[in-house]
Amino acid sequence: MKASNIFLAFIFIASSLNVFANVDEGNKAHKLTMNYAVQTYIDAVTQGKIKDLPEVLDKSVKFTTNQGTRIVNFSKAEMLQNLRGSENLKQNCKTEYSVVEQTDVNSIVKVVMTYDSFSKVNYLTISQTNSGWKITNVSSIFQ
Repeated sequence: MKASNIFLAFIFIASSLNVFANVDEGNKAHKLTMNYAVQTYIDAVTQGKIKDLPEVLDKSVKFTTNQGTRIVNFSKAEMLQNLRGSENLKQNCKTEYSVVEQTDVNSIVKVVMTYDSFSKVNYLTISQTNSGWKITNVSSIFQ
């Protein structure tokens, strides 16, 4: 009787570990998708959830915004530093996104953040890499 209880306990533990391993693998696979990259970016800029943002940004990502007739560029480090100042702050805007163009290895996604008196439009260029989909460029304009 004691041996069968030990065997059943072993089977239970082994199957539990297998379930956790499968969940972890599924989560890793999800983090490699284009949708994950887009949603992580949106969560960072609209809700201040910046924890996972660095993993979906390419190391050489470039952020560009127009300020009147002047074009301003930011590096990955500069943008992350800027976003740390608004960590966990929720923007008072409605956010929608659409895929403008998509191939097997590249995508352009339009993210519109609509506030009461203006909109911020972000065009994300996203590329498939060996490490999953990464944001390689963000160009922002205000309307």
